[in-house]
Amino acid sequence: MNVIEAIKTRRTIGKVKQDPISKDVIEELLEAARWAPNYHLTEPWKFFVLTGEGRRPLGRVLGEIAMEKLEDPTSDEGKKMVMKKSEKPFRAPVVIAVALTPPEHPKSIWIEEVAAASAAVQNLLLAAHARGLGAIWRTGKPTYHPKMKELFGLKEKDEMLGFIYLGYPDMKPKEGRRTLIEEKTVWMSEDISYLG
Repeated sequence: MNVIEAIKTRRTIGKVKQDPISKDVIEELLEAARWAPNYHLTEPWKFFVLTGEGRRPLGRVLGEIAMEKLEDPTSDEGKKMVMKKSEKPFRAPVVIAVALTPPEHPKSIWIEEVAAASAAVQNLLLAAHARGLGAIWRTGKPTYHPKMKELFGLKEKDEMLGFIYLGYPDMKPKEGRRTLIEEKTVWMSEDISYLG
């Protein structure tokens, strides 16, 4: 599969089989991620690969975060909600937590570090697709909760960027759609002082 085909055919796959993924394949995906472009070669990313019972701590923290929003977490409804959130990491055989870990670098600019780590995620997603794997990049408010930083031992300046749920697809991908590129592109071939 060439890179243009991979980009155009990759889709978010939210439902995957529980079949195991070999360590070699996971390492291949991480290797693709580490070759993302990053200004000043800061490599501002860190990956945590969660498999088997290694997914349980993430589930516990998701449950704890859910409890904070419940009026009565001890009610039957509250317990069901916490259990549902706690089981989320078990929807896929592999979850890769991706953290932004910007270095102490005199030329480091925050947005550039975020862009670099996001490019690493995209590389990982494309490599997974090329390998026949399904993946979804999950984020949301719990991702950025202080308890997540604590769980993964992140420093104050670090951020969790999301969780890549990986597995062999157990659903048909949706048809892709995007806005026409003409609506998102401005061609500039003359010296103009104002774009309005």
